[in-house]
Amino acid sequence: MKPQQSVEDYLETIHVLAMTGREVHRAEVARALGVSQPAVTKAIKRLQELSYVTTDGMHILLTKEGMERATSIYTKHKDIRSFLTKLGVSEHTAEQDACRIEHVITDETYKAIKDFLSK
Repeated sequence: MKPQQSVEDYLETIHVLAMTGREVHRAEVARALGVSQPAVTKAIKRLQELSYVTTDGMHILLTKEGMERATSIYTKHKDIRSFLTKLGVSEHTAEQDACRIEHVITDETYKAIKDFLSK
């Protein structure tokens, strides 16, 4: 996995977990991503260096910049998944493929997908 992809996966996961209204813990992030807690701790340090998250020791909180980036990633994921299902791809496959495509898609192609979905 590329470092940028990993950052995006962590941000998106933290965002999705935070959308439930509960505080986000490292163990939840580890479970959601299928990684170890030490891996999450390492990633959180990287996200802090990038000013995307803060922690109070137990909880992970997105900063303003982190929230903006996470929202953008999550929106792109949802749009790509929606596009794929409109093409007839199964929900399960569309979800898996959206996770991969969101990291490599060009801005031009993503804009075309958004334009298609808005029609």
